[in-house]
Amino acid sequence: MKNDELLQSLSKEKLIRLIKDYSKNWLAMDGVWFQSVERMRGMDEAMYHDAEAWKRYTVIEGKRIKTFLELPEHPGLEGLALALQFRFYANLNEADIVWNEDKSTLTYRTCECRVQRARERKGMPFHPCKPVGEIEYAGFAHAIDERIACQCLSCFPDVTDSSCCCAWKFWLE
Repeated sequence: MKNDELLQSLSKEKLIRLIKDYSKNWLAMDGVWFQSVERMRGMDEAMYHDAEAWKRYTVIEGKRIKTFLELPEHPGLEGLALALQFRFYANLNEADIVWNEDKSTLTYRTCECRVQRARERKGMPFHPCKPVGEIEYAGFAHAIDERIACQCLSCFPDVTDSSCCCAWKFWLE
């Protein structure tokens, strides 16, 4: 049986479970290579390579999601809000999207982060996400609509909002 046929034979529930498992596998691979470099070369080198990987990956992910959702060239913040919900992370982390009153900005908040919780369980220091997150979220938003700008509101090690793990603000320029 070919892979397409095999996937088509699965129930909707099995496909959803498979997507969640694929998401966990993706995150595990991301963590495994990062921790390998971190152990051998230290956090600074691991962060360098993480940033380099995210510069490329986040654009690839953004473009594929934009195509999948059939978003127009300039879908604006509404398109970004939808696209954020289709990222691999969306299957793993608890997050919310908060619009300001006139819908001119949106804030994406990761309320529960699987990466930080895993590091915490292992007795490891928290991952200093902010520098890579700035690359990741700005790059993803730009892949959805190049007019969208991004600002970190709170992210380790610069946590300013203890009600979430990280928060990112987006607006159209």
